[in-house]
Amino acid sequence: MDEQLLAGPDGEPCLRFDAPVSRGTLRALVAERQRQLAAAGLGEQGTVALRMPPSAEFVAVLLAAWRAGARAVLLDHRLTAAEVDRAVSRLRPRVLVELADGRPRFRSLPAAPPDPEAVAGPATSHHHALIQLSSGSTGPSKVIGRTAGDLLRELDCYARLPEFPARGERTVLLSSTVHVLGLVGGLLHALHAGVELVVPQRMTPAGILTSVADGAAPTTVIGVPFHAELLAAAAAPPQLPQLRRMVVAGELIRPGLPAAFRERYGVPLGTMYGMTETGVIATDLTGRHHPALQPVHGMELSLSAGELHITRAHSPYLGPTDPTRWSDGSLHTRDAALLDAGTGRVTVLGRRDSQISIGGLKVDLNEVEQTLTGLPGVVEAVVVFADGAIEAYAATADGASRAPSERDGAAEQLRELLGRELAGYKLPRRLHVMPQLPRTATGKLLRDVAALRRQVDATR
Repeated sequence: MDEQLLAGPDGEPCLRFDAPVSRGTLRALVAERQRQLAAAGLGEQGTVALRMPPSAEFVAVLLAAWRAGARAVLLDHRLTAAEVDRAVSRLRPRVLVELADGRPRFRSLPAAPPDPEAVAGPATSHHHALIQLSSGSTGPSKVIGRTAGDLLRELDCYARLPEFPARGERTVLLSSTVHVLGLVGGLLHALHAGVELVVPQRMTPAGILTSVADGAAPTTVIGVPFHAELLAAAAAPPQLPQLRRMVVAGELIRPGLPAAFRERYGVPLGTMYGMTETGVIATDLTGRHHPALQPVHGMELSLSAGELHITRAHSPYLGPTDPTRWSDGSLHTRDAALLDAGTGRVTVLGRRDSQISIGGLKVDLNEVEQTLTGLPGVVEAVVVFADGAIEAYAATADGASRAPSERDGAAEQLRELLGRELAGYKLPRRLHVMPQLPRTATGKLLRDVAALRRQVDATR
């Protein structure tokens, strides 16, 4: 901790949330929070759950837990009390830390024996430093453990990327620090590499652009495709000579977004592919090879029946290992992909389970979704298969200003346009135009059919 994340001159700026935080201030804050965690009953190899919004206090408590030799469970601060109770019951932390009136509140929880279905995980000598829940965009969250070695390996991968922020530069972080891109690619890399991390107070185009403009150092913006869509649509953005690039990850981007972003800001929209289980897997930070990505240092990829597999000696999942997710030293991503034997680059095509059969004819839902997203006016789309039929949900640039009856007409127009691009058996039986599509806490498009249908009902 002291060598990898906290080292540096006392006066060096390292964090900016609502106010700047120097390295010396952060070190003092970490030491104080470490004493408070110990007073609350957290010992070495104990477990602390953090339910805190992005803040200097979140960073201090997380680093204090690791400095004490404990494991940290990260819970999104937007979870309801009932969801937090379920997570606590499942993961059994010794201390729960929440933010109240800008200060951390330490709550000691009853001691409980290790739960082999949760934190303890499969028999292994590895000590998990970090426990995360997967995004849950397609179903219940999985419990994923990562060791200190895992995190150091990922930080080394970022350090080897010449286009990624380096000492003396700035990162404007839009992704959640609870999830892997924002946590490791944003927060931990910034502390490790001597990069100032800035988190905007308002996640609006104006708030984000103001955060970029407020510093003179070369600046990289890190977020999800939704954030890039917001910025690409911003009206008359200011001149930003310090902006180097934006980097997005989390889901496939629509085909025209990189060009639209470059046209608006004159810098590339880089892309990354990763998973909570492994962190960053492959990148194209220059935007020159999109949609192909170059695997990061040491990442071994292979294909099995068109599915991307990643070599990994141990299962990242806590509890009994699901052989459909990890087996025989391979992590099964459930993503379809192509591997270029000449360059080693990987092109991720989308979910492996997107292949369905309609009347004996094969349909790739990824193809339908990408085609729908590419239609004029469509900014985002989700295509699912439910009750024996294809359903599509789309948000358009002017969707928020349309009445429900007008959205029905827009849906028919989109279906007609889609029919010019795709065979009839590939067309959605139902197509809904909505003001916006529901997303997970990490900004990923939600693909749960029941939730999508509830959103349609709510918009009416």
